[in-house]
Amino acid sequence: MILVNTDNIEGKKIAKTLGLVKGNTIRAKWIGKDIIAGLRQLVGGELKEYTEMLTEARKQATERMIKEAESIGADAIINIRFTTSQIMQNAAEILVYGTAVKLK
Repeated sequence: MILVNTDNIEGKKIAKTLGLVKGNTIRAKWIGKDIIAGLRQLVGGELKEYTEMLTEARKQATERMIKEAESIGADAIINIRFTTSQIMQNAAEILVYGTAVKLK
């Protein structure tokens, strides 16, 4: 599966647009990680616990989008975009979406 955030793929020709595909997940860290992140926030620096959480969430959301694209026979997904929304305190939704296409 080819994944790009552009509207074309260099050297490839799009034969058919199959439509929008997406994947999402909602994640929250357990209370122990929240406490550690809260303490780190007081002294400054990267909140590694949340960086890790969002990295895992993006990976899972992308895998779900790819699975949806494969189920409709796509060879690639173009115009991929990510969005993040806070669902509740300390929980975020990661949504990834793009256009599934069939290549020549």
